[in-house]
Amino acid sequence: MKLYNLKHMWTAALAMGLALGSTQVTPTLLGQSQNQDPSAQQDQQKTQTFVGKIVKARNGQYALLTDEQNGKGVYLDNQEKAKDFEGKNVKVTGVFDVAKNIVHVTDIQPA
Repeated sequence: MKLYNLKHMWTAALAMGLALGSTQVTPTLLGQSQNQDPSAQQDQQKTQTFVGKIVKARNGQYALLTDEQNGKGVYLDNQEKAKDFEGKNVKVTGVFDVAKNIVHVTDIQPA
């Protein structure tokens, strides 16, 4: 009887792992299929405005921290301009490259 319960628990744990694993893969697959759509590529080329704090990341590059609590942000391609605003809250204008998680900066202004 105990062997049956152990087998049942193992099967349930395996099923749960597969279910959770597939939910993590799904957004990635959806993102890849959207990138192949020509209209999605055009949307990626539009200038956007991002608000956050300029920080120096662990790898030495400057980034815009958009979600301080969760440590999320985007890298900035204009490192020289970003350096001038280190530690400050700013408004960055540029084109976001989703594949590289980088903003091609056209302007940085204090927020």
